[in-house]
Amino acid sequence: KAKKKKKIITKKAPAAIGTYSQAIVVENFVFISGQIPLNYSDMSVSTESFENKVSLVLNNINEIANEAGSDINHCVKFTVYLKDLENFSKVNTVMESYLDEPYPARAAVEVSRLPKDVDVEIDAILYKK
Repeated sequence: KAKKKKKIITKKAPAAIGTYSQAIVVENFVFISGQIPLNYSDMSVSTESFENKVSLVLNNINEIANEAGSDINHCVKFTVYLKDLENFSKVNTVMESYLDEPYPARAAVEVSRLPKDVDVEIDAILYKK
């Protein structure tokens, strides 16, 4: 029998703009959809520095995690999508300021295009007790 899934919605992160949810909870796992550097208040794309864009993405992930009763430090897996893999070290620097050890598993891939032509998107899987 399929496990029941629960949709997570918070107004403190960008609204879903398609046929997806901000996050889905199944048992103790939280699956957070890819977040791009959108300001949740007006859905505008950030024009700040790359590091600030990554911070905005991680803040959005944390707000969704909070709504699910968890936080970003319960992430067990991130997937980072970059238009330019040269920015990978900047992602590491910003993530280090958000995360406690042990760090989650992670994949990073360079892609040709992302929604709204942003240069970074991150999705996450959390495990909560």
